[in-house]
Amino acid sequence: MYNFQSSLEYAKQLDASDQLASYRDKFHIPKDKEGNELIYLCGNSLGLQPKSTKKYINQELEDWANLGVEGHLEAKNPWLPYHEFLAETMAKVVGAKPIEVVTMNTLTANLHFMMVSFYRPTKKRYKILIEADAFPSDKYAVESQLRHHGFDDKKGLILWKARKGEELANYEDLENILATQGNEIALLMIGGVNYYTGQYFDLKRITKLGHKHGCVVGFDCAHGAGNVELNLHDSGADFAVWCTYKYLNSGPGSLSGCFVHERHAHNKDLNRFTGWWSHNKQTRFNMRHEFDVLPGAEGWQLSNPPILSMAAIKASLDMFNEVGIKKLNEKSRKLTAYFEFLLKQLGEDTIKIITPSNPDERGCQLSIQVKNANKELHNKLTESGVISDWREPDVIRCAPVPMYNSYQDVYHMVDRLKNLI
Repeated sequence: MYNFQSSLEYAKQLDASDQLASYRDKFHIPKDKEGNELIYLCGNSLGLQPKSTKKYINQELEDWANLGVEGHLEAKNPWLPYHEFLAETMAKVVGAKPIEVVTMNTLTANLHFMMVSFYRPTKKRYKILIEADAFPSDKYAVESQLRHHGFDDKKGLILWKARKGEELANYEDLENILATQGNEIALLMIGGVNYYTGQYFDLKRITKLGHKHGCVVGFDCAHGAGNVELNLHDSGADFAVWCTYKYLNSGPGSLSGCFVHERHAHNKDLNRFTGWWSHNKQTRFNMRHEFDVLPGAEGWQLSNPPILSMAAIKASLDMFNEVGIKKLNEKSRKLTAYFEFLLKQLGEDTIKIITPSNPDERGCQLSIQVKNANKELHNKLTESGVISDWREPDVIRCAPVPMYNSYQDVYHMVDRLKNLI
């Protein structure tokens, strides 16, 4: 598909023809003690700060200082409906309808709130299926839900494992699990993009399979939102959650996104935890009315939102809206393919990439195993000015993010890795 070359001059040519290259200057790039820009390939863990973020947050600080409580209605961006300002663009990013999306709480909290509604076990159908190498917080959350409902978390948890000697999960194995145990499984809760391998699962295929066997299907899209085209509405998934501080660049510990498919939008009988922000907006402040739940994903809110965090999310989402997820995805595919090409030049006897080579089955993250190496290599790579992350037992995760990473970034990363090994 691409006729890449392995020279620095070629990397510079790619950057010169990159239509999104100017967006790099819209981010703060971390520097070393000498003032040199670091090679930041860790957007899969924490995205960089847009330079506009300070302006967006300062606007709310100024309105708070000048208006006090009146800022709820009179701020430049009124606080009362602030979460609504994020819905349309967030929906575009994850491939949903605005009624299906809300920004609230934090990631694992939202996962629990979704399971309150969508994990409704019975004595015969109570098990939860996750991928074997799911992000630990997801595993802990579903185990605690099993215990909360009075089930054994060892017997109740089914792991979709990769085959012996392989790293990637296989769909035939998932089909076999559901064919033999589907009538016992209440919920499939899968990471949309696996945090360790970078494998992007076929959400629509998994949803269709789960629903065929009577299971509810949800996804943790923390490593997918802003990274791949999730198409959540078309997937048919019942729910999904994601954080905004990785590829969505909203800052450490920022709020989470939540998706509830529109077929559930007007179902007031769904069990849920509630609070005043999920109550009818027209009568919310009358205080003495019986609870009247909002339709759509907004109906899962509890509390009024933290505006400063939402301002940071708005700063990033406005940039996503300007660029568009499709253009980002196009650059991501080419940039990641170039990164893969350069790594393979080091030789299969040295490097193994466990992330799928098919661009439809991955985002920008590549998970790299260096043979006969340990964390000391990663530490030396960090010392050389490359910011990536290490995951036990032997993987270096690197994510060339299309919004701010360049082709020269990945060229220099591979060159420094080559010198170290």
